[in-house]
Amino acid sequence: MVMLDRKLLHDLWHLRAQVAAVALVVAAGITGYCGSLSAYDSLRWLQASHYERARLAHVFANGKRAPNALAAGLLEVPGVVEIETTLVHDVLLDVPGVVRPLTGRLIALPDHGLPRINRLTLVRGAWIDAPRSNQALVNETFAKAHGLNPGDRIGALLNGKRETLQLVGVALSPEYIFPTRGGFGDETSFGIFWVGRERLAAAFDMEGAFNAVAARVERGGLQAGVIAGFDRRLDRYGFTGAYGREDLPSHRVLEQEIAQWKVYGTVLPVVVLGVAMFLLNVALTRQIGTQRGQIAALKALGCDDAQLGRHYLKFVLVIVLVGGPIGIAGGVYFGYEVTQLYARFFRIPDFEYRMLPWIPLSALALSLAAAALAVYGALMRVVHLPPAEAMRPPAPPSFGPTLMERLGLGRFLAPAVRLVVRDMERRPLRAMLTVVGIASAVAVMIAGTWWRDAVDYLLEVEIRMRDRQDVSVALTDPVSITTLHDFEQLPGVLRAEADRDAPVRVSHGVRSERTSLGGLAADSQMRPLLDERLRQLPVPESGIVLNDRLASRLGVGLGDRVHVEILQGARREADLPVAAFSYELLALPAYMAFGALNRLLDEGEAMSGARLRIDPTQREAFLRTLKETPRVAGAVEIGPVVAHVRDNTARNVLFFTSVLSVLATAIAVGVVYNNARIALAERAWDLATLRVLGATRGEVSSLLLGELAVELLIALPLGCVIGHWLAWSIVELSAQQTMHLPFVIAPRTYAMACSVVLVAGVISALVVRSRVDRLDLVGVLKTRE
Repeated sequence: MVMLDRKLLHDLWHLRAQVAAVALVVAAGITGYCGSLSAYDSLRWLQASHYERARLAHVFANGKRAPNALAAGLLEVPGVVEIETTLVHDVLLDVPGVVRPLTGRLIALPDHGLPRINRLTLVRGAWIDAPRSNQALVNETFAKAHGLNPGDRIGALLNGKRETLQLVGVALSPEYIFPTRGGFGDETSFGIFWVGRERLAAAFDMEGAFNAVAARVERGGLQAGVIAGFDRRLDRYGFTGAYGREDLPSHRVLEQEIAQWKVYGTVLPVVVLGVAMFLLNVALTRQIGTQRGQIAALKALGCDDAQLGRHYLKFVLVIVLVGGPIGIAGGVYFGYEVTQLYARFFRIPDFEYRMLPWIPLSALALSLAAAALAVYGALMRVVHLPPAEAMRPPAPPSFGPTLMERLGLGRFLAPAVRLVVRDMERRPLRAMLTVVGIASAVAVMIAGTWWRDAVDYLLEVEIRMRDRQDVSVALTDPVSITTLHDFEQLPGVLRAEADRDAPVRVSHGVRSERTSLGGLAADSQMRPLLDERLRQLPVPESGIVLNDRLASRLGVGLGDRVHVEILQGARREADLPVAAFSYELLALPAYMAFGALNRLLDEGEAMSGARLRIDPTQREAFLRTLKETPRVAGAVEIGPVVAHVRDNTARNVLFFTSVLSVLATAIAVGVVYNNARIALAERAWDLATLRVLGATRGEVSSLLLGELAVELLIALPLGCVIGHWLAWSIVELSAQQTMHLPFVIAPRTYAMACSVVLVAGVISALVVRSRVDRLDLVGVLKTRE
């Protein structure tokens, strides 16, 4: 065994460059596996621990106004262990130095001090010490976006009256881990503020009342029963229906982001490790082929089959064990950076990254098992090779006309090209696997970066094609449709359209979904109704239009009737036929004709918001006036939101593109370099002979690298096809719930992936070309297998 171990070390050193190339591919697969799964585990762990420390509620409800005395009745609902009531009001903000409209959500702090449920984390500054004053805390994301610090003052329109809020601290809340008001907006245009309850109650005439409640449910308690109990007690007070944590907007966004890393951790590493297994098989098969005489001698000297099998198995396992630590280290870096990226974006305090032992151990176990399986056939050939047969050189390959020559096309090919074609046709399996290996590098790059194109397409569809307004305005309460005239008179308004929407529960059989029901005008220019082909649909005069994914969840088709329950006001109900399906990417809405919705709500001709198109030359004058307009609860200017989303996407794409470029380069280098070195070893005598006969270095190199060039050119389009399929698989496995990321891959993504792999392949080939130039002609010609 000592002799075989010395031979193993000699073989590994002799083939050190190839061993390193294959080990890097193994490391790339382990990096993707460990990094993705550790990021998924760390984010899940951070989320759960943060929720538990901050005591995030399990059930929420919002409405108009309920007496404080009702809180005792809510606490009696079976399963409820604790509740906390508060006041929540959305207001327009006026931040110094910011022209665009910003919306703030004012939340009342309890009279006793700080919330027991949905606890706040103070990032900097101090807590409010004068609840009756205009002191306020602000969430960190909004404060950082606008450079706000303790001691700053901002304006706010409270119930039609302009007030000044004095910021005393910056805080975080688990309820608003991703601040969103619903609809289209971003975390920089929507801020969360906490103020004293007495001050907020006085501003909105809410003394002795609440309009929001949060509850924690006993462990193992039935959340559905708690929601039903809350609805029975709160319906009469204008509440819009209780909902669980899974429907909390910020939680839903975080859940969708975390879930995708479990998919990435299972899909992409499988592809990379598959390439590594192919390289291991090729390397070991070549090693066995060149050592037939040594195998025969060892068997003749008494080495049994099992010893030789273990010897060559060690050769493969050492390569995996070399790549393993590198891959684990890369996985730690990748996982840490991804976890930190998300923790910063979602403002999760007490950041901590962990790599559970089972992740790297399972990565090594899977790699070792796959490696052993990949070389099983080659090992069996060693075990069953009789010594007498091993002493003879292998039978030469059979030669004959290639397919192109049999078709009469050979005469059109140059001699060098014919040699390349012959070599590929006589080793079709190796050529095919080489092409697939290189294509996998392209596919990994595409599958990891395609979502940039999806985000661009989403913005294109949702903004340029569907939401065509410049500014969206939400009102504090529904008002008469005549109010639209007031918006038309604001400076710079070119066109104004009324919005009408209401929270609803849509049911079909045992299935139900909570969503919003919007009213559409037949002549709307800023909110057209689009189908999945982005063709404009006429607004039906009767019936309901469902988002296509919402319809799929409910299991309904055209003409089926759904039950609609309005979750506000008189809480009217109706059975409506499905008249059409719409296509939205950001939500799962339903629509009706504007007049039909108002008749269903039985609140007269009313509007709950407006869409405005403004003259760019009067933008600042319009926005200044809007900030002083009463009854406006919030406003969003679309342009800055789109710019912010694009900036965030660009930063994230830069990080992921860098990481995936390294992985794709490792795969491409491993495949191209390993196959080029094997080809050089197999054809060194032929190449040396040609050099002696007068062939130039360039001509000799073209014969060696021509096959790789053809394989590389075939692999690039194939990689695009595989990458397309991989990206589609990731979309299907991710199963986004509310926001649907469209499956779109732009030419730039294909071009980027092909460019990275092409450059890596060319560099690898040039390294081998340098070895051809330094070929020892005398030494090579002295020996012949």
